[in-house]
Amino acid sequence: MQNKLLNIAYDGRTVGRLAETPEKVLAFEYGDDWLREGFSISPFNLPLEKRVFIADATPFGGSFGVFNDSLPDGWGRLLIDRLLLKRQIEPRSVSLIDRLAIVGTTGTGALEYRPAEDLMSNGYPALDMDVFAMEAKRIQADEDSNELEKMVRGSGSSNGARPKMFWRDADGSEWLVKFPAHNDPKSIGKLEFDYMAAAKLAGLIVPETRLFNGKYFGAHRFDRKPDGQKIFMISASGLLDVDHRNPVLDYNHLMQATLSLTRDFREVERMFRLMCFNVFSHNRDDHAKNFSFLYDDGRWQLSPAYDLVYNTGLGITGEHATMIDGEGHNPTEKHILSVAQKAGMNRGRAEKVMDEVKNAAKGVIKTARRVRGAGKFY
Repeated sequence: MQNKLLNIAYDGRTVGRLAETPEKVLAFEYGDDWLREGFSISPFNLPLEKRVFIADATPFGGSFGVFNDSLPDGWGRLLIDRLLLKRQIEPRSVSLIDRLAIVGTTGTGALEYRPAEDLMSNGYPALDMDVFAMEAKRIQADEDSNELEKMVRGSGSSNGARPKMFWRDADGSEWLVKFPAHNDPKSIGKLEFDYMAAAKLAGLIVPETRLFNGKYFGAHRFDRKPDGQKIFMISASGLLDVDHRNPVLDYNHLMQATLSLTRDFREVERMFRLMCFNVFSHNRDDHAKNFSFLYDDGRWQLSPAYDLVYNTGLGITGEHATMIDGEGHNPTEKHILSVAQKAGMNRGRAEKVMDEVKNAAKGVIKTARRVRGAGKFY
């Protein structure tokens, strides 16, 4: 694998091209047709201009945030690196360009990278879910798996620490299915299912969810339309060029970014409601990759909420990954309302939303605390 140049495509159209500079960072330029008829794929960092953009060495190792979103981390990165080693390729020798080529057409969102490598060309595994769960346990225990190639094809482009797979149901609908990590309680799937139900009750827009085999949490993919067409998506991490592993964001930033991107105060209120739910349901894994925006039919909007489950937070003190008006450890209603006020929300409306979410989260937080002793939540 020694790719020098990648073409970036969206919905069958060429967006632009990527190359690696001698300094081992990426260079990107939009194609002429895209400049005439397309949209900025990263409005704050890659405006729709005829020029060559050069990525910084940080925070994404020489990549741009929007393309870093396409790269798997956690579980997906582990699987790919295992398969590279199996093919006698040293993972550290694989460049950013090559890793994007490995993602090819299988990544989340709508961007595709060509020419694509063949590691994940299929995209969906011919594996039973229980078999996948068993093999995931073996891999997490640093044991060999007889199904490694199928697992890479089924989940190698995924993000996050928990094992997961992409699943196409009999009716053609596409799902993301999660499996317990080694330190999760067995009931983690049911708990996340309950959290999503509570989030819906709290007024959040959430994807359709399901418990596969009565235990594996699944969410309908909101980056795919019913006909299979891909929807463009960018995370807050990619949009703001913020490493999700570095907790430097505040919800004040997210509220401002939402308004600047969408120009729609309804979307700002959606972000505020999501913040309230994360606070009152004790979901402290609210890092920059757990917020995303979709571009569809000519407009930006906040994506449905996802990755909502009880989490004990960062470090010894249990901090939120994203601060609430400067407070990460013990945010109060005062901090919440200050975020609303700084975003320009009406105080009465903010209090109403906050109370709705707090009441909806009461039941699920009690459930989460009953099983908390079974393990940490991620």
